[in-house]
Amino acid sequence: MGKVLLIGFGPAEVEAIRDSLGGLDVFEVPEYCRDWVVSEVVERAEELSGSSQWHLRKFVIMHGLDNETLKGVIKAVKMLNPGRVIFATTTETALTWKLEDYLEELMAEDEYFQAMRWARKEASQRKGPFLDIGKG
Repeated sequence: MGKVLLIGFGPAEVEAIRDSLGGLDVFEVPEYCRDWVVSEVVERAEELSGSSQWHLRKFVIMHGLDNETLKGVIKAVKMLNPGRVIFATTTETALTWKLEDYLEELMAEDEYFQAMRWARKEASQRKGPFLDIGKG
């Protein structure tokens, strides 16, 4: 059975996510797990206790879910309007990393994709085939 791990969410948000994802195992990952290897966090998710509200960013990390379920989780969480959330799935590589390092990597990837979206939007607003480099 798959797992949904939450980091950076407040108690009311966690309850709303659990309610909207009825039937899925949803776990808060407390701060004391930051030095754990991701696979250990996944394996011991049922034993974790404490709030996920220790990180400034919000993460939904999904493990062992099929594509349709992944899409459903993302849609359900976005419908709750929790602000900017980084969605991720575990990979063979990610499972070997320390949680804190994994979160840093996810934030770097998120910033990269935000910059790409911004650049595409800017480029689409330009007129003509040439970049406007201004008059010097």
